[in-house]
Amino acid sequence: MSNQQSSAPIQENKMGTMPIGKLVFNMSLPMMVSMMVQALYNIVDSIFVAKLSENALTAVSLAFPLQTLLIAVGTGTGVGMNALLSKSLGEKDFKKANKTATNAAFIYAVSYIVFLILGFTVVKPFYRSQVGSADAEIMTMGVDYLSTVMIFSFGIFTQVFFERLLTSTGRTIFSMTSQLSGAVTNIILDPILIFGMFGAPKMGVTGAAVATVIGQCVAGLVAGTCNHKFNHEVRFQFKGFKPDFKIIGTIYAVGIPSIIMSALVSVLTFGMNIILKAYEPAAATVFGVYFKLQSFVYMPVFGMNNGIVPIIAYNYGAGKPKRITDTLKLGVICSVAIMTVGLLLFQLIPVQLLGMFAPTDDMIRLGETALRIFSVSFVFAGVSIVLSSGFQALGNGFYSMIVFIVRLIVPTLPFAWLFGIIGGVDCIWWSLPVSDLLGLIVAILLMRRIYKNVISKMYDKQDESSAQVQQA
Repeated sequence: MSNQQSSAPIQENKMGTMPIGKLVFNMSLPMMVSMMVQALYNIVDSIFVAKLSENALTAVSLAFPLQTLLIAVGTGTGVGMNALLSKSLGEKDFKKANKTATNAAFIYAVSYIVFLILGFTVVKPFYRSQVGSADAEIMTMGVDYLSTVMIFSFGIFTQVFFERLLTSTGRTIFSMTSQLSGAVTNIILDPILIFGMFGAPKMGVTGAAVATVIGQCVAGLVAGTCNHKFNHEVRFQFKGFKPDFKIIGTIYAVGIPSIIMSALVSVLTFGMNIILKAYEPAAATVFGVYFKLQSFVYMPVFGMNNGIVPIIAYNYGAGKPKRITDTLKLGVICSVAIMTVGLLLFQLIPVQLLGMFAPTDDMIRLGETALRIFSVSFVFAGVSIVLSSGFQALGNGFYSMIVFIVRLIVPTLPFAWLFGIIGGVDCIWWSLPVSDLLGLIVAILLMRRIYKNVISKMYDKQDESSAQVQQA
C-alpha cells in the first residue's frame, strides 16, 4: 500500500506547536475511548463465555498468557516504530520516516508467520502444562479457542500496525475509529456465534475466538483505509525493498523491552495460575476475571500513554525539553486521577463487579477479597506506567523494562509463593501491591537519572542557543 503525496509537509506537525494541555487531550482522548471499548469487548467475551459454564470461562482465562504474548509482539513493535517515526518527523527527516514505516511492515509480516506456526504447534502442550489430563473439557475448549486466535492473528497484526502508524503522525481519531469498528463487530458477533443465534452455528467457546478474529480483521481494514486516505506524512516504499537492519535494530532497541515487558505478563499469569490452582481451583478463575476487570482501569491509562509517547518523541527530536516535561507532568496527574477512580470502584462494589461473570459461591468468596487487595496497587502502577512511557519515547526502552520486571515479575511470583505458605490464598493477593510499590520507587529513581542525563542537557543546549542568538 502506498500513500499518495510525495512532497514533505511544510507546516510543523501539531505535536511541536499545539499547547500541551490541548495536545494531550487531542491526542489521548480518542485513544482512551478506543482502549475503553477494547476493554469492554474483552470483558463481554468472558461474560458470554461464563454463561456456558465455569469450565468454559476457565478455558478462556487460561489462554491469557499466550494471547498476551501475541498482543505484546504487535504493540511492542508498534512502540519502537512510534518512537523512531515520531522522532524522525520531529527532525524533519521524512526519508527515514518512510523507511521506518516500510521496515515495520516487514517486521509485522514476519511476526505473523511465527505465530501461525506456534498456533499449530504449542497450544496443546501449553494447556496440558496448566490443566494436566484431568480436565479434558477445559483442555478441548481451550485448545480450540487459542488455536483459532493464533492461526488467524494476521488481523491483530494488521490492526496494530496501521493504528500505530496513524498515532505516530498524530492522527489518533482514525486509530480510535478502527478500534471502535473492531470492538463493535466483536461484541455483536459474540452472542451470535457462541449461542448460534439468527441461524448461525452454535460454536461455543470457539465462537468467541472467531468473533475476536473477525473484529480484528475489520479493525485492520478500517485502519489501513484511513492510513491510505488521510496519512500523507508517511509513504511506503516497497519497490526494490530490502530490509534495513539498522532501522529494524533501532525499532527493536525500544520495542523489544516493551515486548518483553508485556510478554512477562504471560509469565506472571502462567506462574500465578499454577500457584493458585494448588490452593483452590476457583482461585485461578478469579485471577483471570481480575485481569479482565482491571483492564477497565488500566486501558484508559494505556490509551493516554499511546497519545503522549509520540508527543514526547516528536519534541525530543525537535529539541523542545519543556514540552517533554510538561507532557510527563500532565500524564502523571491524569493517570493518578483515573487510577483513584478505579481504586474506589474495586473497594466499594467488588461483588457487583464479579457478578457479571455468573460467579460461583467460591468465586465470590475469594474474589471479593482479591479485588479489594489488588486495587491497592492501582495508583502506584499508574505513575510507573506513565514514567515508563517517557523512557520509551526518549529512546530508553531498557529503563521501562527494568521498571516492569520489578513491578510484575521478579518479586511477584516469589512473594506469591511465600505469602501463600504464610497465609494461604488471601495472602497471595498482596504480592501485586507490594511489587507495584517497589516498581514505583525504581521508576522515580530512573526518571531522576534520565532527567539529569538527557532532559537537563536539552535545556542547557537550548540556553546556549538563546545566548548565541542574543549575542548576534
